[in-house]
Amino acid sequence: MRDSMIMVRRNLKHLLRYPSMTVMLVAMPVIFLLLFVYVFGGTLGAGIGGGSGGRATYIDYVTPGVLLMAIAGAVQGTAVSVAMDMTQGIMARFRTMAISRGAVLTGHVVSSCCQAMLCVGVTLGLAVAIGFRPSANLLQWLGALGMLLLLAFALTWLTVALGMVTKSVEGASNLPMPLILLPFLGSGFVPTDSMPAGLRWFAQYQPFTPVMETARALLRGTPVGSNLVLALGWCAVLSLGGYLWARRLFERNLIR
Repeated sequence: MRDSMIMVRRNLKHLLRYPSMTVMLVAMPVIFLLLFVYVFGGTLGAGIGGGSGGRATYIDYVTPGVLLMAIAGAVQGTAVSVAMDMTQGIMARFRTMAISRGAVLTGHVVSSCCQAMLCVGVTLGLAVAIGFRPSANLLQWLGALGMLLLLAFALTWLTVALGMVTKSVEGASNLPMPLILLPFLGSGFVPTDSMPAGLRWFAQYQPFTPVMETARALLRGTPVGSNLVLALGWCAVLSLGGYLWARRLFERNLIR
């Protein structure tokens, strides 16, 4: 535990000393939120069921999708950070030190989750400032934030593995890119019912859609239905798969 906390502190200090990446990761969902609400919101909001239509309806619909995009963008920085440690010899240095091997990966995961929730907080604050009006109670707010944290945890383990499997920092920055596209290919920006058959099937069953629907229902104060079970299942699968993959890559690199 002590070694893990030291590694978490190390990674958080890196984020503070080099804030440009954090600023970029925070700016991306903010720009997308403003773009979709003020440029497309008037038209897209007219096709969303419920409410009075227009931007007021659309911002309530699109905010959960942008929050997931914020998380996907934040964990992309994790892959870059891990790849830098791998290529600059920091991992080899840790190998010679009397510290827990798992602490190195834990430090990356915890600090990345903190960065992802920072992006979520800034995006959510802006959404409320420009008209997002959730009707959730305190328990539903905690449930929605917990759901987002679970997804950030799951995706972080996956991107830690992606950062270790690549040979360069440039490769690590590109591999997680599909994660940013998944909110577009789900129910993040438009209902899946409006999509062509093949794309609709993918959008309904891909991992991000039940998470977005769960967060959307909790923030609206409406029943989550079966989406909660699907969302928790996807988070568990991604977390376990990413963890096992990352540990295997880490141990393999130590053996070399």
